[in-house]
Amino acid sequence: MKYLTDEKLVIVGAAGMIGSNMAQTALMLGLTSNLCLYDVFSPEGVAEEMRQSGFDDANITATTDVAEAFKDAKYIISSGGAPRKDGMTREDLLRGNCEIAADLGRNIKQYCPDVKHVVIIFNPADMTGLVTLIWSGLKPSQVSTLAGLDTTRLRTALAHKFGVMQTEISNCATYGGHGEQMAVFGSSAVVAGRKLMDIVGTDEFPEEEWEQMQQDVTKGGSRIIKLRGRSSFQSPSILSVQMIEAVMGGRPFPWPAGVYCNDKRFNHIVMGMDTTFTTEGVTYKIPEGTKDEMARLHSSYIHLTAMRDELVEMGVIPAVENWHEVNPNL
Repeated sequence: MKYLTDEKLVIVGAAGMIGSNMAQTALMLGLTSNLCLYDVFSPEGVAEEMRQSGFDDANITATTDVAEAFKDAKYIISSGGAPRKDGMTREDLLRGNCEIAADLGRNIKQYCPDVKHVVIIFNPADMTGLVTLIWSGLKPSQVSTLAGLDTTRLRTALAHKFGVMQTEISNCATYGGHGEQMAVFGSSAVVAGRKLMDIVGTDEFPEEEWEQMQQDVTKGGSRIIKLRGRSSFQSPSILSVQMIEAVMGGRPFPWPAGVYCNDKRFNHIVMGMDTTFTTEGVTYKIPEGTKDEMARLHSSYIHLTAMRDELVEMGVIPAVENWHEVNPNL
């Protein structure tokens, strides 16, 4: 197989369902011939299965030693946090998973400061990504978080509603906080050649049904838990690997991503934005929407800053004005 690179990609949390799916996806997409699986629980079983899957030309290693895993790492995807359970919100995971993220950041700074890009997907991803960035010492362009899943869920819901393929749904996305506090941008959406806003409010798609769909999409993760008895693992796996693929110089990543924002409207926070991935990292622009959509985005930002400030009170991260002392890039 021809790989995009021979540089080392580390999957953190590789013994879990998300991590093992990421490993297989990365190999199937031909990202790298140098794949390291890391977990505090032995990921050797996952590595052995990957070898037995016929990926004969890839160097697949597995370890429980973080120093060994991160040595010479150039790309990292981390799902290494506690998963959501039925009845839990992403915010319920705040303290525990953000402490894990702080350790991850410190390990990156110690063992692989030359890493090119890190993708964080364990919840609450906006906060765990921010914490990782602060303690890692990396540039904001080098850290991104999973946010595209909310957009794919919205497009899936619209495709189901109108009986069309998801490729026939365009120009709609979700931004802001990943999950319940996200902002739906649907004012420019097109459904099989028709403007969504020309349909909303008609007998075909009453306003109340559109509002309910938006609320349901924000709880898409909870729906998967109820349907499958466990949190999502296949969808976050492929989307996160595709983010790294884009940074490696592969196919462009078509969905929003979480990125560090520091501008006049949104500052000192990681949140879902209109992003572009290149081999230089991730950049963003603020999405354009209606007055109501922008108000929802601002509300999502306020919610995220409240969680950020809670982390400061917990002592997980320093006060905002002291971040530069920990990470000169902030």
